[in-house]
Amino acid sequence: MSTLDAAWSLADAWPVAASSIGVVHSGGVETHGDMQRRQRLASVSKPLSAYAVLVAIEEGSVHLDDAVGQTGCTVQHLLAHAGGYAFEGANPVGKPGVKRIYSNTGFDMLAQHVEHSTGIAFVEYLDDAVFAPLGMHNTALEGSCAKDVHSTAEDLLQFVHELRSPSLIAHETYMSAVMPVFPDLAGVVPGIGSFDPCPWGLGFEIRGQKSPHWTGTRNSSSTFGHFGGIGTFMWIDPVADVACVMIAEREFDEWGMQYWPAFNDEVLHCLGR
Repeated sequence: MSTLDAAWSLADAWPVAASSIGVVHSGGVETHGDMQRRQRLASVSKPLSAYAVLVAIEEGSVHLDDAVGQTGCTVQHLLAHAGGYAFEGANPVGKPGVKRIYSNTGFDMLAQHVEHSTGIAFVEYLDDAVFAPLGMHNTALEGSCAKDVHSTAEDLLQFVHELRSPSLIAHETYMSAVMPVFPDLAGVVPGIGSFDPCPWGLGFEIRGQKSPHWTGTRNSSSTFGHFGGIGTFMWIDPVADVACVMIAEREFDEWGMQYWPAFNDEVLHCLGR
């Protein structure tokens, strides 16, 4: 018997071929499914890549106020999807700091900036700075840092442990990443909806008061994480002291918003949150 049996039952009813889920809470770690099944993470790649940028900032190779891209755009803007760049495409579609425009392009620009600043290919830097020290041995970047990290739920749990008790970066740097940056900006969470404000940290989406949302109604406004269009998510709720990772064999579409919030609520309910 598991504390989370009711939540696992909900997951078993999902219209997917397979799912791998891990939950971390004060009582330990509970898992469901094949935790070593490996697949692309899609946009859950972004928090991992952002964490490498934060390590580079701590090392002094990169700075939040470094200019990158169009006039007025900085590393901080790009990490927070406030650089004025579209989802894809090299040309800016707005001015920095005006609107939350979710952008894969911005993250690719960050990778190039880290490479230029450190002299190390970003694929190597990400592995050396994040994957290797956390023991994420089945995780690798195989393309764009915005969407092409391949990993397992087991490895993602190692990242979650880091996010619950950071060791690779200072506490101050960590807090700056998981709190809203440019907090008043309106914007869109792709596949979910438009929000005003649309809070985001440095590479991490912040739940805030967004409704509807892919996390649950029981999740606190301080919950941070990310979901991926290929059917993946990761969230950490510092108020509930609970975190969850999930990798499914089905791309995010209507099924995600139909099933994920109820599952996340059940996880928190089972744990008395």
